[in-house]
Amino acid sequence: MKRIDAIIRPEKLQHVMRSLRQVGVSGLTVIPVQGRGQQKDTTGVYRGHAYDINLHPKLKLEIVVSDDFVHRSVQAIIDAAQTGETGDGKIFVYNILEAYNIRTGEVDETIDELNR
Repeated sequence: MKRIDAIIRPEKLQHVMRSLRQVGVSGLTVIPVQGRGQQKDTTGVYRGHAYDINLHPKLKLEIVVSDDFVHRSVQAIIDAAQTGETGDGKIFVYNILEAYNIRTGEVDETIDELNR
């Protein structure tokens, strides 16, 4: 099993979810985050006062898939989230050693079943 963390633009969420569903991946967690990468600072105005925005709002997607689904999941995210501009985001892939079902307390083997 692998965990895929993807940092994407918020406006790309529905596109990414649709793309993942098309390759057979339905389970994911979405977390609002702020971050800083190569994207340039912008200036905002609040009640007539200008201020610098140096942390940009993004969404972090956490997806656990079987090893067979890693490449197609990563490609689905790239295809749906890519604009070609700075600030499109990043994708990280991690090994998952074990997963447990909280309800039963047992080792959860259903990740492979959900993605088939």
